[in-house]
Order: sequence, then structure tokens, then C-alpha cells
Amino acid sequence: MQQIFNFIIRNSNRLLFLLLLGISLGLTIQSHSYHRSKVISSANFLSGGVYEKINRANEYLNLRAENDELVLENARLKSLLFNKEDTTKLPLPDSIKGVKPADIIVSKVIHNTYNTHENFLTLNSGSNEGVKPDMGVINSLGIVGIIDDTSPRYSTVVSILNMKSQINAKLKKSNHFGSLTWDGKSTGFVQLRDVPRLASVRKGDTIVTGGQSVIFPEGINIGTVETIYKETQTSFYVIKVKLFNDMTNLGHVYIIKSKDREELINLENKNKEKNE
Repeated sequence: MQQIFNFIIRNSNRLLFLLLLGISLGLTIQSHSYHRSKVISSANFLSGGVYEKINRANEYLNLRAENDELVLENARLKSLLFNKEDTTKLPLPDSIKGVKPADIIVSKVIHNTYNTHENFLTLNSGSNEGVKPDMGVINSLGIVGIIDDTSPRYSTVVSILNMKSQINAKLKKSNHFGSLTWDGKSTGFVQLRDVPRLASVRKGDTIVTGGQSVIFPEGINIGTVETIYKETQTSFYVIKVKLFNDMTNLGHVYIIKSKDREELINLENKNKEKNE
């Protein structure tokens, strides 16, 4: 307190000058409309600049919420697309299994490897959200991988860029199936093996998930035919597929619950037990 009094005493002349200057400016602004308008204009300019910066900061902080809303909307639209009836053919009852909104879990990739022979991803969704091993993982462009293991809040995914990965896939324009694998080379290409030579296939044809898979719905995009090879010792093609997805740059993904998988596995196990 003594230091404050000493400061006031030492600077009394300056403080008195500032006080008188403030009073004179106030009287001048109050008695002259021109000066008053200038002061108001300057105040509005300063406050407007401050509000604009505050608004920009709020918009930036709200981006995450807006992105989450957009992802949820994409999930809803994706489920509508999966449930859309195929008008090119008349399916048998219950032969087309749709994906309901409740069967889609929105998640985000928090870790992604793509420079080894056995690549994995980590998602920020786990068993608390209903994620289980062997669920399919896709995004808006195509398939990403298959759930391998889970914890309460996280899960790991076997990437399609994993040499141990095998996924049933087919030519979109026909029912010729093959096994989708990766040769461990380029991150932009996978291989579709065991495609019969009877299949009519050309560069640019679309490759999608096949109906024999209990993990992915039929018809999910994978990529396009880049190159076609003939295996000399077999009667099959090996097709080099250019992926729709950039597997080195993944964000939000959709985990698909397969309600038929357990039923099919139980049925197959019963058949095995009968044969044994």
C-alpha cells in the first residue's frame, strides 16, 4: 500500500494532467456532434473487429460438432442406399439383406499403417458401442478392412492392405467371383484371384464385394480393373484392381454389423459335426 502512495506522489503531476485531459475530451465530445460521431464510429469499428474475431473462433470451435453431424447424416444416407431395392432383377423373398441405421456404427481412424506387409488400423470405437470381431469396415468410397479385436473403447482392423486378408469379391457386371488379396507392394492396388477365364473382363470394369461374404453387404465398391493376367498353370485370371480408396488417408469410417454371420457359422458348424 505504501508503494502505491509513493507512486501517486511521484507522478501526481502526470496523473493530474491525464485526469484533466480526460475531462476536457469528455466535455468536448459531449458538446460537439462532429467529435461525438467520430468517437462512436471508431468504437463501432473496434467492437466490430473484436466480434468478428470472436465469431471466427466460435466457428472454428464448432467445426468438430458440424463434422460429426455430417458423418451421422452420411451414415443415414448410406443405410438408405444399402436398403435400396435392385430394380434390375426380381429377388426371391429375403434374398437381399439390407443394412438398417441401427446396424451401422460411425467411427474414426486414429491410427493407420500402410508400409508393412501386415497393416492394421485403430478405431476410436469398441465393445461399448457394440463393435465385435469380424465386422466389416467401409467408408464412402469403398471397403477398408475387417475388425480384428476390440477393447471397451477401441478396436483394431485388418486392413485390405494386409497379405493375410482375403475378401470375397466379384465383377459388378457379372456373378464371377474371386478372392481379394494384397501382394504387399503398392498401397493403391490389390489383386482379385481365382476369377474363371470364362468371365468377360476388361480394363475399367468395377469390382465390388460378393454375395458369398457374410461380413460385407453385396455390392460395396472396391475399385476398378487395371490389368488382367492369365495364370499359366491354372484356368483362372489374376486381376490387378485399382482401389477407389486412398488407404494412406482415412478419416471417418462405418462399421457394419452382420446379423446373419452367427446364424451362418452355427449352421456350418452343425454340418461339420454331422460329417465328423
